Parts: sequence; structure tokens; C-alpha cells
Amino acid sequence: MSTETMTTQKAQEDPIAKRDSDFYKQQYEDGFVDKWDELIDWEARSSSEGLFFINELRNRGAHKILDVATGTGFHSLRLMKAGFDVVSADGSPEMLAKAFANAHDHGYILRTVEADWRWLNQDVHGKFDAIICLGNSFTHLFSENDRRKALAEFYAALRHDGVLILDQRNYDAILDEGFKFKHTYYYCGENVRAEPEHVDEGLARFRYEFPDQSVFHLNMFPLRKAYVRRLLFEVGFQSVRTLGDFQETYHQHEPDFWIHVCEKSYQLNPETAQ
Repeated sequence: MSTETMTTQKAQEDPIAKRDSDFYKQQYEDGFVDKWDELIDWEARSSSEGLFFINELRNRGAHKILDVATGTGFHSLRLMKAGFDVVSADGSPEMLAKAFANAHDHGYILRTVEADWRWLNQDVHGKFDAIICLGNSFTHLFSENDRRKALAEFYAALRHDGVLILDQRNYDAILDEGFKFKHTYYYCGENVRAEPEHVDEGLARFRYEFPDQSVFHLNMFPLRKAYVRRLLFEVGFQSVRTLGDFQETYHQHEPDFWIHVCEKSYQLNPETAQ
């Protein structure tokens, strides 16, 4: 243990070499999961994103929602409070347990399912009006084959006029210009540092330091925006609208996060295919 910082994550012989879609299960261990809500700060994040996701879903008449990366349950619980019928899935049993406990503390019972996105429909049954994949979660998939399989599973789980809402960090800016995270919309916790420790075209290894000086890491794949949009179209989505930090207009590298709103139904709007 360092005299300055401590960590409860198991040490890795060569953490930069860990470029595997299944590695996140080891990284989201109990100690990190217990601190995850310090990083998010539910109240601050609710204020920063406002009713964006709720309005996006309501405007489409969506009711039955699948949250495929529920984490500690932030968006699942917000949607339940807004009257949506929500199923909460995650690949981490530790995250699901924390999400269930968080919802219970607010007087709600989450319907949770442990599911791997690559075989989502084996564990999650039925069709949904909308799927949300938020919190930069899609970046945990390290191979193109895994990403295509996951998106195909999302597509298959949607009704014929359904929508997928998927977000990601602005990795283009991190790769091309360096890290300039504004700490405004997503990770709003006070005195929590979240920044890349190593970045190359195949890995973004983020370091999270908390007020008690505990340190954790996540290995993620730095997805470029144009690449993700291309994959979304290639798996079958008919239109993809991309926003930067909840805004329709933005300069190319200014947003911290991209949000892709992907329509399964056909839309006569040529601008969405640009």
C-alpha cells in the first residue's frame, strides 16, 4: 500500500495488457461498487441531465424500458419514478445488488437480470419499446465482434418501432487532443478524480481517486464517434441522431460525452444518415 493512496482492487501484473471484454467483471468488485455513487452523485447528475432521457422516451410513447447497464440503478430508478416499466440488467452481480439496495432505499423494487449483452436475449425475454445503454458502458467491449453481437442483441430485443439510446465518452478528443474533462454532466461527485492513466488507440485506462485516497481503475476501449455510428447503421438501425452533452449543436471536440439516439423504425430524415 502506498503512503499516499490505497487500493482494494487486486493488482495486475500488466494492467495495460488487459484488453478483454470480460475484464470489467474483475474490476467492478465490492470496494469499487460501494464507492460508485460517490463518483456519480445522484442529485448533481439528476440536475445536470434534467429530463433529457425521460422526455426522449415519452415523446416516442415508450413505456417498457430495458436498462442494459443499470450499474447502481441511477437511470432505472429515475425512469421508474417517472412511471416507466423498467427491467434492469447488468453483467456485474455486485452492481445489481447495489442497484437493488438503492432502489429499495427509495421505496422501489427493481426487476434485475444478470445478463451478458452478447447473449442478451437468452436471459432477458420479451420486446421493449426502448433500450438504454448509458454511463459509457459500451466501451467495456474490446472486440468488434463483441460490439456487433451486443448491438444485434439490442436490436432484436426492441419492438419494430423501438429506440436505443447509447452514450460514450468523447474519446476522439482524448485521443487527438488530450484529456480535458469538464466534470459537468456525468461524473459529478465532489473531490473525486476520474482521469486517464494510459491512452492509446486500443485502450483507455482510467484512474479513479476518492476523498479517502482509495484508488481504482477501469480498462476501456476508446471508441471513436464515427466508428460507433457506422456500427449502429450496419447492424440495422435506420437513423442515428448524435448529441454532444445533451445538445443538438456542438463543436466537434467540445462535448465530454456523445449520446446516440438510434431509431429502429424507418425515418424519412436524410440528415440522420450523415
